[in-house]
Amino acid sequence: MTIMLPEPQTQSEIDIQWEVEAVLAWHDDDAKAAIATLLEDNRHLRKQLALAEFAGSRGFARGWRPRYER
Repeated sequence: MTIMLPEPQTQSEIDIQWEVEAVLAWHDDDAKAAIATLLEDNRHLRKQLALAEFAGSRGFARGWRPRYER
């Protein structure tokens, strides 16, 4: 299965395209398995962020608060 991505314009887009290809290769081009793994990673990182929010005091990060959405 070949996924057509637009031509990258910036280094960031090139990096993302490379990462997409790497994730698909890791999952033998099974897009559903790749998405499932990325969703599990996202869920894990959100839990870690929630734990970090409770573990650190407000003064520790000078008032910084984690955001769960981009």
